[in-house]
Amino acid sequence: MNEWLLVYDDYDPAKVGEREALCTLGNGYFATRGALAECDADGVNYPGTYVAGVYNRLGTEVAGRHVENESLVNAPNWLPVRFNAEDGPCFSAATAEVLWHHVELDMYRGVLSQKTRYRDPAGRITRVTERRFVSMRDPHMACIEVTVTPENWSGRLHALSALDGTVRNGGVARYDALGTEHLVPGLTHRRDEIVCLHVETGQSRVRIAEAARTRMFHNGDLLEEPAELVEREGYVGLRRSLDVVAGDEVTLEKIVALFTSRDHGIGEPGEEACARITQLDDGFDGLMSRHAVSWRHIWGRIRIDVGADHGLGLALHLHLFHLCQTVSNNSIGNDVGVPARGLHGEAYRGHVFWDELFILPLLSLRLPQLARSLLLYRYNRIDQARQAARECGYAGAMYPWQSASTGREETQTMHLNPVSGRWLPDGSHLQRHVNAAIAHNIWHYYMSTLDLEFLRFYGAEMILEIARFWASIATYNRALDRYEIKGVMGPDEYHEAYPDRDAPGLDNNAYTNLMAVWCLCRAFDVLRMLPPVSTQELRERLDISEHELDRWGEVSRKMRVCFHDEVISQFEGYEDLVELDWDAYREKYGDIHRLDRILEAEGDTTNRYRLTKQADVMMLFYLLPRAEIAELLERLGYPYDDELIRRNIDYYEARTAHGSTLSRVVHAWINARSDREKSWDYFIEALYSDIDDIQGGTTREGIHLGAMAGTVDILHRCYTGLEISGDELVLDPVLPAELGSLEFDIRYRGHLVHLELTTSVARVRVDLDEGEPIDVRVRDQLHALGPGQTIEVSLVDNPGGGDLGAPRGQN
Repeated sequence: MNEWLLVYDDYDPAKVGEREALCTLGNGYFATRGALAECDADGVNYPGTYVAGVYNRLGTEVAGRHVENESLVNAPNWLPVRFNAEDGPCFSAATAEVLWHHVELDMYRGVLSQKTRYRDPAGRITRVTERRFVSMRDPHMACIEVTVTPENWSGRLHALSALDGTVRNGGVARYDALGTEHLVPGLTHRRDEIVCLHVETGQSRVRIAEAARTRMFHNGDLLEEPAELVEREGYVGLRRSLDVVAGDEVTLEKIVALFTSRDHGIGEPGEEACARITQLDDGFDGLMSRHAVSWRHIWGRIRIDVGADHGLGLALHLHLFHLCQTVSNNSIGNDVGVPARGLHGEAYRGHVFWDELFILPLLSLRLPQLARSLLLYRYNRIDQARQAARECGYAGAMYPWQSASTGREETQTMHLNPVSGRWLPDGSHLQRHVNAAIAHNIWHYYMSTLDLEFLRFYGAEMILEIARFWASIATYNRALDRYEIKGVMGPDEYHEAYPDRDAPGLDNNAYTNLMAVWCLCRAFDVLRMLPPVSTQELRERLDISEHELDRWGEVSRKMRVCFHDEVISQFEGYEDLVELDWDAYREKYGDIHRLDRILEAEGDTTNRYRLTKQADVMMLFYLLPRAEIAELLERLGYPYDDELIRRNIDYYEARTAHGSTLSRVVHAWINARSDREKSWDYFIEALYSDIDDIQGGTTREGIHLGAMAGTVDILHRCYTGLEISGDELVLDPVLPAELGSLEFDIRYRGHLVHLELTTSVARVRVDLDEGEPIDVRVRDQLHALGPGQTIEVSLVDNPGGGDLGAPRGQN
């Protein structure tokens, strides 16, 4: 098996959507699904193109309700290349018999190849071969080359190359009843072999322009005859016809430029797109060569090598490939976040969630300049977060659960259950813990980079305003002498209300409360770490008084955490819920990942039961090392013992449905040091969750980017025990034997550090640079490593690796 090639050797209509998502090509600026160029959106194929940060808002009347959604826009389709013989239909799976089909995604070069043999109703057999790429070198460029060979016929061959702006957002069937027409057609025009298409989003008024240069070759010779213009509203193309005989090769080369009015340093998008195409001095192969060089450089910075294969290399490369196609150096400065489903489909409407908690820590140690830019997406929306807090009666910044263009809350307050057909209250906007995720990412980025400029001008302000929010949402319970956070949701989306209450929200979610305390502690750290002048200026600008700091301190020492049966209660009253008969439901339904929909269709609700969609309390052990959890509980005056984490894992693991791909990532992590076999099983499930589409059809709507990055990070930081503790880079490896070895580079505080680990040896090398020596601790050995120096530590002589909980900490 070639670990750089994702290959499919059949045409299966039931799996086309999934494969289109997994074969998406992108460059951090835009991405296009791996649909065949000869296919339209027809219920099987869906050729979507998405530009990072381009959203549009539509309102729709649905089942008597006005529903408003902001969506990542399906941009004009630049792919269309159609061939047909004589007066027959265009060659495609919808009009002809597919005799053979082969798909090959070359992840090392970022090139998708597809080969198909069609037999049309007249018995003509035609071979169609396609290559395409979305340029990583020039983020506005994409190229496609289609070669057609008649195998058993001769006659007239017709070819069409087009740009289609009549597309809509139709990639998620359950959204079909909602507004889908985001594009308003604009001008179309032609200049010799170049056509240009203009559209505009209806509400956000983002102008999008595509220009395409099309050339055709017959047995290698360029066809000079002028093409016929095909033009209608929102659609423009060029058509050519020629006579062919069996065995001839006709190649169509199409090079496309895409610009929007969000781009920096341009005038009008259409003029820029046409100019870029006009100035081309190269064809498909030359542009592809430069694109491949850029991918080679990316892999040099981001790859991770495992000693044993088991197919791991292919899956890991696929995850890193899609991460770098969604966000890359081409994203820097573009004011974009990380969509939870990548730029690969329309699920979740392209919104930004807390999934970045599973993505940015990896990027902070591999591509820190990119992580910085993605954090600025949150900073640029801090005023909207402040306004949201004020509207709810709180102080500070309250970031939304779902964010898109402006940073306003995009979560619906009602949702339609497709199983029961009923509208239900949706309390998921109460997942205030997204604020803790943002603060954690900021802190981890700073500890990885010591980027004081970022902390002074951006990061500190966000952390302080998030701390201010947590202090304001906490209410004092005089009887308990404790602060409480009421009316929120934790990561477990199966519980959004108490069964005897009409209003959504739960009280004293443990993850929320403890991470609120963690954020308050980090706020104090920030104020101590900044230069005194910066601290004073920031406090004056944000009007942070000593009295307010005293309240922060009090809340951070008196936050309430509930317990039952010697475990941390997921929320207050969790122990009063009913136990679910898991075996009965598995026997009845088989797949019970969506227990919420199953129970609601039965007239029941998950709110009644002790069950969990995904890791909730367990998130504490994913994010924080055991010592830090002990420190937080002791700060609050709660008892802690060495078996607390194990008791919690055993208790909640038995009650978790793993209804989210992220849940397996978390459970692989938290079991890494106490049950390595179980950890490995969870890791493998998470690793193949999109490749095998384990959630039953969701991959076709977009990849699960948090799980993809999270599985890489399990190798990157969990199994290596990589953490930053003060000024020490710490390694405490617990490599599964199945891995054999791990090898990768990290960027740590301005140094390039190479790590090579086996089950018996750890090697650390600092690249030649001008930086100061760094302190590296491997198990119990501390070393000062200067530029160009290497250490090798025996893991057999220094056993370690026995700490329960997350094997890392960032403070």
